[in-house]
Amino acid sequence: MEQNEKTKKDKILNEVISILKIVVFSFAFVYLMQSFFFKPIQVEGNSMYPTLHDNDVGFTNVFTRNVNGIQRFDIVIVYVPASDKYLVKRVVGLPGETIYYSQNKLYVNGQYVEENFFDENYVNEFMASIDGYFTSDVESITLGSNEYFLLGDNRRISSDSRRFGPFTGDQIIGKGVFIFFPFNHFRIR
Repeated sequence: MEQNEKTKKDKILNEVISILKIVVFSFAFVYLMQSFFFKPIQVEGNSMYPTLHDNDVGFTNVFTRNVNGIQRFDIVIVYVPASDKYLVKRVVGLPGETIYYSQNKLYVNGQYVEENFFDENYVNEFMASIDGYFTSDVESITLGSNEYFLLGDNRRISSDSRRFGPFTGDQIIGKGVFIFFPFNHFRIR
């Protein structure tokens, strides 16, 4: 009888240890995946509309950001320490560049750069309904060696580098967005 009870206790102990191993492994796996490969994100607000929608859920690619770097017009996820939030924005200015906006046009180092990623219908509709400007003028700013100028695609309502100033490369945690929910917004950006 004592042997039978000891065997039951050993089985229970082995089960508990087995479950703990699974839990520890799962947490370690999730931590490694989101630190080095994919980080889950949820779009909050309409600052990237119509490219992305409020409450879209998906992943950003941490690995590609670390390996391929950040290019102009990439969609990135940036951490804002002042509000302890992650924002989804588009890169318009790269380290060392001087950028400004004048009459809805982006200038980089004095040269006009076309922003051909916009939904033209949305921009035209917006410009016709307000004062003719989609992107208000932005004074010339020269970015530091590790600074990026980020804007939302819905320029009139976006809190971005115009409010927070340039972001550092350390604040950008991922690039690109894979939206999987809601299903009718399923896409890679």
